[in-house]
Amino acid sequence: MKPKMIWSNLAVANLERTYKFYTDLGFKPNGPHTSDQLVSFFFGEKDFIIHFFLKHIIEANLKQIQFCDTEKVNEIVFTLSAETKDQVDAWAKEVEKAGGTIISEPESFGDHYYGFVFADPDGHKFNVFYM
Repeated sequence: MKPKMIWSNLAVANLERTYKFYTDLGFKPNGPHTSDQLVSFFFGEKDFIIHFFLKHIIEANLKQIQFCDTEKVNEIVFTLSAETKDQVDAWAKEVEKAGGTIISEPESFGDHYYGFVFADPDGHKFNVFYM
């Protein structure tokens, strides 16, 4: 297989809240792919796309797939690469200010690693990582 692109589709409860959270963090909206059923953002220098669909819409469209309760289980953990420890610390503050939940505070681990884990308002997990 040689797909032209890859992107992610996640389920959310409230599009306005999701849009505000990710724009507050500075992510660029993927305007042509935003509607009353989803909001979409570019992540990283290579513009990885994450679509955030209303849960009932994505489940209806994918028929046999049921999305998990992100308060109880993880569907995926994305990793966001930071350039410095100071940037990790700054992003943790930005996440909290935007309404995210810090799951694990910024800390060193292993020989050369520093980071933290957060959840967005719908419980989607992100690992912020500097190495």
